[in-house]
Amino acid sequence: MKQALRTGLIAVAAIVAIGLYASIFTVGQMQQALVLQFGRVRAVLNPTGEEKPGLYFKIPFVENVVIFDKRVLDLDLPVQTVLTADRQNLEVDAFARYRILDPLRFYQAVGNVGLANQRLASFTNSSLRNVLARSTRDAIVKTERGQLMHNIQEDVNRQAKALGVEIVDLRMTRVDLPAQNSAAVYKRMKTEREREAADIRANGDQIAATIRAKADREVTVILADATQTSEQLRGQGDADKNRILADAFGKDPDFFSFYRSMQAYETGLKGSDTRLVISPNSDFFRYFSDPQGRAAASAAPRGPRGPADPSATTGSTTGAAR
Repeated sequence: MKQALRTGLIAVAAIVAIGLYASIFTVGQMQQALVLQFGRVRAVLNPTGEEKPGLYFKIPFVENVVIFDKRVLDLDLPVQTVLTADRQNLEVDAFARYRILDPLRFYQAVGNVGLANQRLASFTNSSLRNVLARSTRDAIVKTERGQLMHNIQEDVNRQAKALGVEIVDLRMTRVDLPAQNSAAVYKRMKTEREREAADIRANGDQIAATIRAKADREVTVILADATQTSEQLRGQGDADKNRILADAFGKDPDFFSFYRSMQAYETGLKGSDTRLVISPNSDFFRYFSDPQGRAAASAAPRGPRGPADPSATTGSTTGAAR
Protein backbone atom coordinates (compact mmCIF):
# COMPACT_ATOMS: atom_id res chain seq x y z
CA MET A 1 0.00 0.00 0.00
CA LYS A 2 2.77 2.36 0.92
CA GLN A 3 4.66 1.40 -2.22
CA ALA A 4 1.66 2.21 -4.38
CA LEU A 5 1.19 5.54 -2.57
CA ARG A 6 4.85 6.41 -3.06
CA THR A 7 4.63 5.56 -6.76
CA GLY A 8 1.52 7.67 -7.13
CA LEU A 9 3.13 10.62 -5.46
CA ILE A 10 6.18 10.30 -7.67
CA ALA A 11 3.97 10.18 -10.74
CA VAL A 12 1.99 13.24 -9.61
CA ALA A 13 5.20 15.11 -8.89
CA ALA A 14 6.54 14.19 -12.32
CA ILE A 15 3.35 15.36 -13.98
CA VAL A 16 3.44 18.63 -12.03
CA ALA A 17 7.10 19.15 -12.94
CA ILE A 18 6.44 18.44 -16.59
CA GLY A 19 3.43 20.78 -16.55
CA LEU A 20 5.38 23.48 -14.79
CA TYR A 21 8.26 23.12 -17.27
CA ALA A 22 5.84 23.24 -20.21
CA SER A 23 4.15 26.38 -18.85
CA ILE A 24 7.36 28.43 -18.41
CA PHE A 25 9.33 30.08 -21.20
CA THR A 26 12.05 32.72 -21.32
CA VAL A 27 12.24 35.88 -23.43
CA GLY A 28 15.75 37.30 -23.63
CA GLN A 29 16.90 40.90 -23.90
CA MET A 30 17.45 40.52 -27.66
CA GLN A 31 14.28 38.53 -28.32
CA GLN A 32 10.60 39.09 -28.88
CA ALA A 33 7.89 36.47 -28.75
CA LEU A 34 4.34 35.63 -29.79
CA VAL A 35 2.12 33.44 -27.63
CA LEU A 36 -0.21 31.41 -29.84
CA GLN A 37 -3.30 29.56 -28.69
CA PHE A 38 -4.44 27.07 -31.31
CA GLY A 39 -2.86 29.28 -33.98
CA ARG A 40 -4.45 32.49 -32.70
CA VAL A 41 -2.16 35.17 -31.29
CA ARG A 42 -2.91 35.65 -27.61
CA ALA A 43 -0.01 37.87 -26.57
CA VAL A 44 2.91 39.79 -28.06
CA LEU A 45 5.95 39.98 -25.81
CA ASN A 46 8.42 42.66 -26.84
CA PRO A 47 10.76 43.52 -23.93
CA THR A 48 10.63 47.28 -24.31
CA GLY A 49 9.01 49.87 -22.09
CA GLU A 50 7.08 48.20 -19.27
CA GLU A 51 7.80 44.68 -20.47
CA LYS A 52 11.00 43.18 -19.12
CA PRO A 53 13.01 40.20 -20.32
CA GLY A 54 12.74 37.10 -18.14
CA LEU A 55 10.32 34.25 -17.36
CA TYR A 56 6.77 34.15 -18.70
CA PHE A 57 3.94 31.64 -18.34
CA LYS A 58 1.66 29.94 -20.81
CA ILE A 59 -0.97 27.26 -20.75
CA PRO A 60 0.90 24.03 -21.36
CA PHE A 61 -0.06 21.89 -24.32
CA VAL A 62 -2.57 24.59 -25.37
CA GLU A 63 -0.38 27.57 -26.09
CA ASN A 64 2.95 27.66 -27.88
CA VAL A 65 5.56 30.41 -28.23
CA VAL A 66 7.31 31.70 -31.37
CA ILE A 67 10.58 33.54 -30.70
CA PHE A 68 11.98 36.22 -33.07
CA ASP A 69 15.30 38.04 -32.91
CA LYS A 70 15.31 41.76 -32.16
CA ARG A 71 18.86 42.27 -33.43
CA VAL A 72 19.84 43.41 -36.92
CA LEU A 73 19.59 40.54 -39.41
CA ASP A 74 21.69 40.00 -42.54
CA LEU A 75 20.41 39.79 -46.08
CA ASP A 76 22.98 38.91 -48.77
CA LEU A 77 21.75 39.52 -52.30
CA PRO A 78 22.93 37.59 -55.36
CA VAL A 79 24.86 39.36 -58.11
CA GLN A 80 22.56 40.68 -60.80
CA THR A 81 23.04 42.46 -64.11
CA VAL A 82 21.46 45.92 -64.43
CA LEU A 83 21.00 47.96 -67.63
CA THR A 84 21.69 51.67 -66.97
CA ALA A 85 20.21 54.73 -68.63
CA ASP A 86 23.24 55.07 -70.93
CA ARG A 87 22.79 51.46 -72.14
CA GLN A 88 25.62 50.01 -70.04
CA ASN A 89 25.36 46.57 -68.44
CA LEU A 90 26.62 46.53 -64.85
CA GLU A 91 27.03 43.64 -62.44
CA VAL A 92 25.78 44.80 -59.04
CA ASP A 93 26.52 42.99 -55.77
CA ALA A 94 24.61 44.36 -52.76
CA PHE A 95 23.62 43.52 -49.19
CA ALA A 96 20.99 44.72 -46.71
CA ARG A 97 20.55 44.80 -42.95
CA TYR A 98 17.04 44.77 -41.44
CA ARG A 99 15.25 44.55 -38.09
CA ILE A 100 11.86 43.04 -37.13
CA LEU A 101 9.77 45.91 -35.74
CA ASP A 102 6.31 44.30 -35.57
CA PRO A 103 6.52 40.57 -34.71
CA LEU A 104 2.76 40.07 -35.09
CA ARG A 105 2.69 41.46 -38.63
CA PHE A 106 5.92 39.63 -39.42
CA TYR A 107 4.40 36.34 -38.28
CA GLN A 108 1.17 36.95 -40.19
CA ALA A 109 2.98 38.01 -43.38
CA VAL A 110 5.89 35.57 -43.66
CA GLY A 111 6.04 33.48 -40.51
CA ASN A 112 9.82 32.92 -40.43
CA VAL A 113 13.12 34.57 -41.30
CA GLY A 114 13.83 32.36 -44.33
CA LEU A 115 10.65 33.40 -46.15
CA ALA A 116 11.21 37.01 -45.08
CA ASN A 117 14.66 36.95 -46.69
CA GLN A 118 13.15 35.74 -49.95
CA ARG A 119 10.51 38.49 -49.97
CA LEU A 120 13.01 41.21 -49.04
CA ALA A 121 15.47 40.00 -51.68
CA SER A 122 12.71 40.28 -54.27
CA PHE A 123 11.83 43.81 -53.12
CA THR A 124 15.49 44.89 -53.11
CA ASN A 125 16.34 43.44 -56.52
CA SER A 126 13.28 45.07 -58.06
CA SER A 127 14.10 48.44 -56.51
CA LEU A 128 17.74 48.18 -57.59
CA ARG A 129 16.75 47.57 -61.18
CA ASN A 130 14.20 50.39 -61.23
CA VAL A 131 16.40 53.04 -59.62
CA LEU A 132 19.65 52.17 -61.37
CA ALA A 133 17.93 51.91 -64.74
CA ARG A 134 17.21 55.67 -64.52
CA SER A 135 20.86 56.55 -63.78
CA THR A 136 24.05 56.55 -65.80
CA ARG A 137 27.13 54.45 -65.18
CA ASP A 138 29.19 57.37 -63.90
CA ALA A 139 26.42 58.40 -61.50
CA ILE A 140 26.18 54.85 -60.11
CA VAL A 141 29.92 54.34 -59.76
CA LYS A 142 31.09 57.80 -58.67
CA THR A 143 28.92 60.89 -58.46
CA GLU A 144 25.50 59.84 -57.06
CA ARG A 145 26.10 56.48 -55.44
CA GLY A 146 25.13 57.52 -51.91
CA GLN A 147 21.91 59.23 -53.02
CA LEU A 148 20.93 56.22 -55.15
CA MET A 149 21.40 53.88 -52.17
CA HIS A 150 19.23 56.18 -50.05
CA ASN A 151 16.47 56.13 -52.69
CA ILE A 152 16.61 52.34 -52.97
CA GLN A 153 16.47 51.94 -49.18
CA GLU A 154 13.41 54.20 -48.92
CA ASP A 155 11.66 52.30 -51.71
CA VAL A 156 12.35 48.92 -50.08
CA ASN A 157 11.21 50.20 -46.68
CA ARG A 158 7.84 51.21 -48.13
CA GLN A 159 7.32 47.63 -49.27
CA ALA A 160 8.88 46.06 -46.17
CA LYS A 161 6.37 47.74 -43.85
CA ALA A 162 3.83 45.12 -44.89
CA LEU A 163 6.18 42.49 -43.49
CA GLY A 164 6.71 44.28 -40.18
CA VAL A 165 10.43 44.89 -40.80
CA GLU A 166 12.64 47.93 -41.38
CA ILE A 167 15.72 48.15 -43.60
CA VAL A 168 18.42 49.85 -41.52
CA ASP A 169 21.19 49.71 -44.13
CA LEU A 170 21.53 48.88 -47.79
CA ARG A 171 24.80 49.08 -49.73
CA MET A 172 26.34 48.06 -53.03
CA THR A 173 29.57 46.20 -52.34
CA ARG A 174 30.68 45.94 -55.97
CA VAL A 175 29.65 47.57 -59.24
CA ASP A 176 31.54 46.25 -62.25
CA LEU A 177 31.21 45.67 -65.95
CA PRO A 178 30.45 42.18 -67.22
CA ALA A 179 33.52 40.12 -68.03
CA GLN A 180 32.78 40.13 -71.77
CA ASN A 181 32.70 43.94 -71.81
CA SER A 182 35.81 44.54 -69.71
CA ALA A 183 38.28 43.81 -72.52
CA ALA A 184 36.50 46.19 -74.91
CA VAL A 185 36.30 48.92 -72.27
CA TYR A 186 39.98 48.56 -71.37
CA LYS A 187 40.91 48.67 -75.07
CA ARG A 188 38.85 51.83 -75.59
CA MET A 189 40.41 53.42 -72.50
CA LYS A 190 43.87 52.52 -73.77
CA THR A 191 43.08 54.04 -77.19
CA GLU A 192 41.83 57.24 -75.56
CA ARG A 193 44.93 57.51 -73.38
CA GLU A 194 47.20 56.90 -76.39
CA ARG A 195 45.37 59.61 -78.33
CA GLU A 196 45.73 62.04 -75.42
CA ALA A 197 49.42 61.17 -75.18
CA ALA A 198 49.86 61.74 -78.92
CA ASP A 199 48.14 65.14 -78.64
CA ILE A 200 50.36 66.11 -75.73
CA ARG A 201 53.48 65.03 -77.62
CA ALA A 202 52.37 66.92 -80.73
CA ASN A 203 51.76 70.07 -78.69
CA GLY A 204 55.13 69.62 -77.03
CA ASP A 205 56.86 69.18 -80.39
CA GLN A 206 55.14 72.31 -81.71
CA ILE A 207 56.19 74.35 -78.67
CA ALA A 208 59.73 72.94 -78.90
CA ALA A 209 59.94 73.84 -82.60
CA THR A 210 58.72 77.37 -81.85
CA ILE A 211 61.26 77.81 -79.06
CA ARG A 212 64.02 76.32 -81.23
CA ALA A 213 63.18 78.60 -84.17
CA LYS A 214 63.12 81.63 -81.88
CA ALA A 215 66.48 80.63 -80.40
CA ASP A 216 67.98 80.09 -83.88
CA ARG A 217 66.70 83.49 -84.98
CA GLU A 218 68.16 85.14 -81.90
CA VAL A 219 71.48 83.33 -82.49
CA THR A 220 71.54 84.56 -86.10
CA VAL A 221 70.78 88.13 -85.02
CA ILE A 222 73.39 88.01 -82.25
CA LEU A 223 76.03 86.58 -84.61
CA ALA A 224 75.22 89.18 -87.26
CA ASP A 225 75.44 91.99 -84.72
CA ALA A 226 78.69 90.56 -83.34
CA THR A 227 80.15 90.17 -86.85
CA GLN A 228 79.16 93.72 -87.73
CA THR A 229 80.67 95.05 -84.53
CA SER A 230 83.84 93.01 -85.00
CA GLU A 231 84.25 94.21 -88.59
CA GLN A 232 83.74 97.77 -87.50
CA LEU A 233 86.29 97.35 -84.72
CA ARG A 234 88.69 95.56 -87.05
CA GLY A 235 88.34 98.29 -89.69
CA GLN A 236 88.84 100.95 -87.06
CA GLY A 237 91.88 99.06 -85.76
CA ASP A 238 93.33 98.69 -89.25
CA ALA A 239 92.77 102.38 -89.89
CA ASP A 240 94.48 103.24 -86.60
CA LYS A 241 97.28 100.83 -87.45
CA ASN A 242 97.80 102.31 -90.92
CA ARG A 243 97.68 105.80 -89.51
CA ILE A 244 100.24 104.95 -86.81
CA LEU A 245 102.47 103.16 -89.32
CA ALA A 246 102.20 106.02 -91.80
CA ASP A 247 103.13 108.49 -89.11
CA ALA A 248 106.02 106.30 -87.94
CA PHE A 249 107.35 105.46 -91.42
CA GLY A 250 106.96 109.05 -92.60
CA LYS A 251 109.47 110.06 -90.01
CA ASP A 252 112.10 107.50 -91.23
CA PRO A 253 111.75 106.36 -94.87
CA ASP A 254 114.90 104.22 -94.69
CA PHE A 255 113.49 102.25 -91.79
CA PHE A 256 110.22 101.88 -93.70
CA SER A 257 112.13 100.47 -96.69
CA PHE A 258 114.04 98.09 -94.43
CA TYR A 259 110.88 96.94 -92.66
CA ARG A 260 109.04 96.24 -95.91
CA SER A 261 112.02 94.28 -97.22
CA MET A 262 112.04 92.16 -94.07
CA GLN A 263 108.34 91.46 -94.60
CA ALA A 264 109.05 90.51 -98.21
CA TYR A 265 111.81 88.12 -97.08
CA GLU A 266 109.49 86.53 -94.51
CA THR A 267 106.76 86.02 -97.06
CA GLY A 268 108.87 85.01 -100.04
CA LEU A 269 111.41 82.74 -98.33
CA LYS A 270 108.99 80.51 -96.45
CA GLY A 271 109.52 76.78 -96.92
CA SER A 272 107.19 75.64 -99.70
CA ASP A 273 107.13 73.85 -103.04
CA THR A 274 107.41 77.16 -104.94
CA ARG A 275 110.88 77.89 -106.47
CA LEU A 276 112.20 81.43 -107.11
CA VAL A 277 114.87 82.02 -109.75
CA ILE A 278 116.48 85.33 -108.73
CA SER A 279 120.03 86.57 -109.17
CA PRO A 280 121.94 87.02 -105.89
CA ASN A 281 122.92 90.50 -107.09
CA SER A 282 119.32 91.54 -107.60
CA ASP A 283 117.86 94.52 -105.85
CA PHE A 284 115.68 92.12 -103.80
CA PHE A 285 118.72 90.93 -101.83
CA ARG A 286 120.43 94.30 -101.31
CA TYR A 287 120.06 94.10 -97.50
CA PHE A 288 121.96 90.76 -97.52
CA SER A 289 125.21 92.45 -98.73
CA ASP A 290 124.77 95.89 -97.17
CA PRO A 291 122.74 96.66 -94.00
CA GLN A 292 122.13 100.11 -95.41
CA GLY A 293 120.54 98.65 -98.53
CA ARG A 294 122.95 100.21 -101.00
CA ALA A 295 123.28 98.16 -104.18
CA ALA A 296 126.72 97.23 -105.52
CA ALA A 297 127.96 98.86 -108.68
CA SER A 298 128.11 95.53 -110.49
CA ALA A 299 124.54 94.82 -109.49
CA ALA A 300 123.29 97.93 -111.21
CA PRO A 301 121.48 97.05 -114.44
CA ARG A 302 123.09 98.18 -117.65
CA GLY A 303 121.01 99.69 -120.34
CA PRO A 304 121.86 100.30 -123.97
CA ARG A 305 123.27 103.73 -123.08
CA GLY A 306 125.59 102.68 -120.25
CA PRO A 307 125.44 102.24 -116.52
CA ALA A 308 122.17 102.96 -114.86
CA ASP A 309 121.64 106.11 -112.94
CA PRO A 310 122.05 105.62 -109.16
CA SER A 311 118.76 107.32 -108.63
CA ALA A 312 117.09 104.76 -110.88
CA THR A 313 118.60 101.94 -108.84
CA THR A 314 117.26 103.44 -105.68
CA GLY A 315 113.82 103.80 -107.19
CA SER A 316 113.74 100.19 -108.32
CA THR A 317 114.87 99.02 -104.90
CA THR A 318 112.11 100.95 -103.26
CA GLY A 319 109.57 99.55 -105.66
CA ALA A 320 110.79 95.99 -105.06
CA ALA A 321 110.54 96.47 -101.31
CA ARG A 322 107.08 97.76 -101.63
